[in-house]
Amino acid sequence: MEVTLLGTGDTTGTPTVDCDCDTCERARAPDAELRERVRERGIDPTDGVERSRFSVFVRSESGESLLIDCSPDFRQQFLDADVGLPDAALVTHIHFDHLDGLGNAYRLFDDLPVYAADETDPVTGESVAGGIRSRYDYLDTVTVRPQTPYEPFSVAGLEVTLVPVEHPPLVCYGLRIEEPATGAVLSISGDTCYDVPERSRELLSGADLALVEGIVHPEACEFHPKGGADFDDEGVPRTFGTKHMTLPGARQFAADIGAQEYRIVHTAHYVPADRAFADDIALDGERFSL
Repeated sequence: MEVTLLGTGDTTGTPTVDCDCDTCERARAPDAELRERVRERGIDPTDGVERSRFSVFVRSESGESLLIDCSPDFRQQFLDADVGLPDAALVTHIHFDHLDGLGNAYRLFDDLPVYAADETDPVTGESVAGGIRSRYDYLDTVTVRPQTPYEPFSVAGLEVTLVPVEHPPLVCYGLRIEEPATGAVLSISGDTCYDVPERSRELLSGADLALVEGIVHPEACEFHPKGGADFDDEGVPRTFGTKHMTLPGARQFAADIGAQEYRIVHTAHYVPADRAFADDIALDGERFSL
């Protein structure tokens, strides 16, 4: 299984448009130390480093490929990564930064099967699959294929399970992706707070690689209207507000599920520049062979 991180940032990405914070400036013009560390990850930092909106490309031993979430940065991500177009896509939830790149299916695909949960969201009154249908009913090339959470299904030479997580007020799903041919496992937490249901934690456990959402440093909770939650023994919040993990929360979650290797994804530019580029926080363009 080959995993390419197309997009590793949050809603605005890093660098953020028209932002001159230290983190965005360092991303645009990495210093020598950061350039060297980025090169060690197999990324060319010549034009700066990027965390565009979230998306992951997975290629199985069969040669087929699956796109996880359709980032609004779809076009540039695929030009940069040079991985070819996917055979299928999967959408974890209906927030725009995970969905709105689906419009790129126009003229690029003869047929793109898009997998999503069939579970009705009590807030919206429709499932993620239904939300995709209603938003993209004009795309004849898109075929929505509803799937039931916790029930494995096969796509692109992979066995995929939608795993419910906690991202109020909307339903959202993490993923367990296993390659039957090799036994390799990729876990994706999805957008979530630290308080993930135990059944979901079990399914996300034991991965060769885990992509775990961690949006900001814990001190940022002081500025959120709902503060933080899921405090550790030292009083550090693992949840920012109610629906995202802090960086310490993401690190603890990766340890909880026993991932052999992990990367923190969906990270915002609010993280201070001296912490925003730690080696375990993902950057666009990282590739893994599982």
